[in-house]
Amino acid sequence: MIEQKEMLGLLREYDRNDITVATLGSHTALQILKGAKEEGFNTLALCKRGRDVIYRRFKVADEIMVFEDYKDMVSEDVIASLGEKNCVMVPHGSLIAYVGVEDVENKLAVPMVGNRGILRWDSDRSMERKWLERAGIKMPKETKDPKDIGGLSLVKFPGARGGRGYFLVNNYGDFIKKSRELLKRRRITAEDIENATIQEYVEGVNMYLSYFYSPLEDEVELFCIDRRYESNVDGFTRIPATVQMSSIIEPSYVVVGNSPLVARESLLAKIFEMGDALVRVSKEISSPGMLGPFCLETMIDHRLEFTAFEISARIVAGTNPFMDGSPYSYLTHGNNMSMGRRIALELKNVLKEGKEEKLIT
Repeated sequence: MIEQKEMLGLLREYDRNDITVATLGSHTALQILKGAKEEGFNTLALCKRGRDVIYRRFKVADEIMVFEDYKDMVSEDVIASLGEKNCVMVPHGSLIAYVGVEDVENKLAVPMVGNRGILRWDSDRSMERKWLERAGIKMPKETKDPKDIGGLSLVKFPGARGGRGYFLVNNYGDFIKKSRELLKRRRITAEDIENATIQEYVEGVNMYLSYFYSPLEDEVELFCIDRRYESNVDGFTRIPATVQMSSIIEPSYVVVGNSPLVARESLLAKIFEMGDALVRVSKEISSPGMLGPFCLETMIDHRLEFTAFEISARIVAGTNPFMDGSPYSYLTHGNNMSMGRRIALELKNVLKEGKEEKLIT
């Protein structure tokens, strides 16, 4: 893995008055780049051809670098160019999904905001589970062998893929039938099936809790809460039950958007407790621990109990509805504080104080 000391050495060679915040043109790039500009940084969007139009239209990038394939991002020429531009990289889910955690760990030799090593815990569901369990956070029961499925369960696949390919099953027969159908349609691969996670289906409301851990302040901030809109499962409520029963529409869980959510105030103490626990354990499992943004993805039931099914160790798309701030960021920072800007603010402060080792790896 690329060592932190190597990246800090490269950062020391940069012109501190001409730092560029760079990110892959996808996912949360608009707010990352806009927030960086608001905090006085140059900005660079790294785009696959065809995606660059987004960043040209919204004018959040001072420079746009276009390539034919996401893997080009870790080529020697691109890495050298990023160094010449004094770039600091902000990772997000698309970077992990398209470039891959191995290349981020071993080839993307650019100073990065956050803990490079913890991104593997983000992309491996078995490692995620260990992290959450050590933090004392309740998780759905997991079925190791598909033959043991004994009730309504959700089949999920590794990595940051926005719910693509997930499906519901009641038993082993369901699992075989639906796996074969998705394989036939090329929605999933044989490797996906081999590495699938089968979790009990938890009833309740999905509540995605976005936090920011400030290593300078040693404090976890609750930044915002969102819900996900998933296609086509969220459209089923518009179809009468009698039609659903006679149809062959298979529910899917592809995330198509996010909407803001404010939790009842009595839940906030538990939300802070879970965030603090995740950061505490992160320092034990992957030094220097969780740095900057992260998200705990939960369901909350009628007993007001949280069940967590995932953690994302970086900025998530659920922060996108809050580009001018959320009710919670307002309480901490006042107006106009997106998660993208919060990342840039922490970066500016660690550079100003000469404490970049607290945030950069």
